[in-house]
Amino acid sequence: MLYQLFRPLLFKLDPENAHWLAFHALNQAYKLGLLKNLVNSSVIHCKPRTVMGLSFSNPVGLAAGLDKNGEYIDALASLGFGFIEIGTVTPRPQPGNPRPRIFRIPEANAIINRLGFNNLGIDHLLSNVKNSSYRGILGINLGKNFDTLLENAIDDYLIGLQKAYCYASYVTINISSPNTKNLRQLQGSHVLDQLLGRLKLEQTQLSQTHSKFVPMVIKIAPDLNDEEIKLIADLLLKHQIDGVIATNTTISREGIEQFTVAEELGGLSGAPLTQRATQVIRQLHAILQNAIPIIGVGGIMSSKDAQDKLDSGADLIQLYTGLIYQGPDFVNDVIQTVCNNDTMRTN
Repeated sequence: MLYQLFRPLLFKLDPENAHWLAFHALNQAYKLGLLKNLVNSSVIHCKPRTVMGLSFSNPVGLAAGLDKNGEYIDALASLGFGFIEIGTVTPRPQPGNPRPRIFRIPEANAIINRLGFNNLGIDHLLSNVKNSSYRGILGINLGKNFDTLLENAIDDYLIGLQKAYCYASYVTINISSPNTKNLRQLQGSHVLDQLLGRLKLEQTQLSQTHSKFVPMVIKIAPDLNDEEIKLIADLLLKHQIDGVIATNTTISREGIEQFTVAEELGGLSGAPLTQRATQVIRQLHAILQNAIPIIGVGGIMSSKDAQDKLDSGADLIQLYTGLIYQGPDFVNDVIQTVCNNDTMRTN
């Protein structure tokens, strides 16, 4: 409720400045103990679910991108999320693309971003993780540096996997951001086959070294045709990948063609992505047949959108743009709806 009062002021600011201000305020509220009663009882009593061998207190998580450096983990966890995913983080710090690089479209409940993996590097992120008191499920989303040649991308992902392994509940391999040049070429069948093979081998070796198994998931784009989705799903099965996140942002401008900002480069998130992301989940589920869990994300702007993704085959879901437009209360609303539906179906 309070967020809705301040949102008009925040939306008058540059989106990145507004993001910093909102998260700084959230962090301060957490430190002052003002968020203790934010989570309602229906969230606390939600039926846990086991996915990838991990026990989730509820199926609603935070998508990567909102907390790139792991600076707000504890404050975000206090909103009631069943899991938090931080990043995308790269081996070395990088500034990302030039500003302005985030564009709101309030009339369409959408955002275009071309941030380009701006982050302070994985060592900085892991330092924040170590200093956090959060003991829930934490995903760390890994990317490659913008100046790493595509043929050497595996090296960056291996560095990220090796460093994050002991600190993550699961790791995400981000090969689908539209804002790092040629990154999506890693979704091609031959290249992806080699990438997954190397990553799976490293995961196996790390699990033996550390006597701990950390699931690895792949994040894919919504801009794939049916044949590409089938090829990727088959490779996920072949390499026994532990999960798939569907989807990242889209390069399509369907639904926002009338706005001048549609000409801006970058990935589109929010309401225009809702149906396409859900369709990709549905197609993946038809092929994977529960052999590999799906984390659904993209255009969840209402509790119904969240439930639609679960009904289409997602095991878990993540929020991003809906949180920006609707604020912290949105987390509770979504959790309450999906947990109540889950309870009714099991009774």
